[in-house]
Amino acid sequence: MDSATWFGDTILAIGMNTDAIIAAHNNAEWCDIVCRTHGIIGAFHPHLWASRRRTAPYYPDAVTLDADATAEHILQIVDSATPGCSIKDSFARLNLLPAGFRILFEGDWILRGPEQPVRASESDIRWRRVRDAGALPAWEAAWSGGEVVTELFRPALLDHAAVVVLAGYVRDRLVAGAILNRSGAAVGVSNLFTTLGDLGDAWSGCLAAVATAFPRLPIVGYESGDALVAAHENGFTSIGRLRVWIRKAGRLRRGERGKARHQESIE
Repeated sequence: MDSATWFGDTILAIGMNTDAIIAAHNNAEWCDIVCRTHGIIGAFHPHLWASRRRTAPYYPDAVTLDADATAEHILQIVDSATPGCSIKDSFARLNLLPAGFRILFEGDWILRGPEQPVRASESDIRWRRVRDAGALPAWEAAWSGGEVVTELFRPALLDHAAVVVLAGYVRDRLVAGAILNRSGAAVGVSNLFTTLGDLGDAWSGCLAAVATAFPRLPIVGYESGDALVAAHENGFTSIGRLRVWIRKAGRLRRGERGKARHQESIE
């Protein structure tokens, strides 16, 4: 862990966690892509990505990109005046309590090297890329646990050069899924889910698909709780802590990975 000291509303890190920086950038790029499919244009600033408009449902209004991001800078950009504003503190270093925020959840950034072998899946799930926009409503319904489809994941995602939507089927029944987004230095995995209960086995099938689509890139993401344990069992290493803040009185929002069934979360 990097040594650090408190200074004002942030912690100044001594040294750089470059792996966590790569993961945070990848995640911010994914948030930006999703928001743009909803007509919401975020922007990359020094030390953070942020949107001046409230973002797509279940996505943060800002993501810090390095340990030098400050609460003051973020709050000058995002709409923190109305309830529901959320900020992904990618290095768990900000103090947003004075601004009326509370901690929604914490998690670990994770990393898996491309040289690591993928363990064979013991399930009957067959993974394939989603290419037909007509399949997205069923995908979202499975991801959300049967909740009303909101068109959070829009057809434009399927045409984006950096995005791959994966679906896992047992015969013709959709039982698992994940979304990959490629950035310059890594491929991110988000929205991993299974309706069969074995997240570890879902990771195995997903990782085999990642190795086929992006064979030479490290894999990054973030998890917590049982999902983090399953990731560790599939070769991931924790590389840093993150924290998500939400403005008090705001509604709880679910992250794009469908974590509502596992934790309060924003991607």
